[in-house]
Formats: sequence, structure tokens, C-alpha cells
Amino acid sequence: MANDPEVLTDKGRQPDVKKKVERKEGEPTPAFVGASWAALLVGVTAYLIGLWNAGMQLNEKGYYFAVLVFGLYSAVSLQKAVRDKDEGIPVTNIYYGISWFALIVAISLMAIGLYNAGSIDLSEKGFYGMSFVLSLFAAITIQKNIRDTQRVRERD
Repeated sequence: MANDPEVLTDKGRQPDVKKKVERKEGEPTPAFVGASWAALLVGVTAYLIGLWNAGMQLNEKGYYFAVLVFGLYSAVSLQKAVRDKDEGIPVTNIYYGISWFALIVAISLMAIGLYNAGSIDLSEKGFYGMSFVLSLFAAITIQKNIRDTQRVRERD
């Protein structure tokens, strides 16, 4: 009875009743979508702030920026190719292979660049590595959320 919206409280007002948001099956929760976007924003922002403040030459900064952009694109592309293939949507073997190759190259370029960077402290190397991985994971998760939401809307 206490949760009944018809029952008035002692001050003559109705109690606050929270409406439960109806989610469709397969649709990501708003919390998961928000967390994914926040992770991408934090990862990319931290990486770029680190690059901006780094005491390295401009060509080195450009290298690490290009690796980030390449990594984000290749991660999203691979996620889409894997999901398409899993759902029976035609994916050519060459595109599927190139997607895997591009992600492996992006991660390898980051690892090789950090390993050979003599001007970067070990703590900075860890910072760049972790923000890079966080950004890649978040980009994959956002692509998944977008795809899941689109699928639910198409069913309705």
C-alpha cells in the first residue's frame, strides 16, 4: 500500500514513483552505453593530453596519434566483420583477413614504438599503453551497442 500512487503521504502529496524503463530484449542498458562512451572519452582524452604534454618531437607525437586513429578504426572494422560473419551476413575473406591484420599491425606498432622510445619514461609507456587499450576496447563496445540498438529498432 505504501507504494500505491493513490495513497497520499502525510503532507498531502503522492509519493515519488519511479517508472521502470522498458528495455527490449538484446538492447543495451543506458548504464552500459554511458559507461562505454565514458571509457572511450577518458581513454582518448588521456592519450591526447599525454601526447600534448609529452616532451617528444612532433614527428613522434604524429606517429602515436596515427597509431591511435588506426587502432580505433581497425578495432571497429574487425568487430563489424566478426559480427557480420557470425550473423550470416556475407563478409569476404579478404576484408575479414585485412581487418584482423590491421588490428594486429596497430597493436604491434604501438608496442614496438613504446619499446623503442628512449625518451619516454616507463610510467609514461604504461600510461600510453593502457589508454590505448582502453580506447580500443571502448570503441569495440560502442560499435556493439550501436549494432544491438539498431537490431532492436529494426525488429519493431
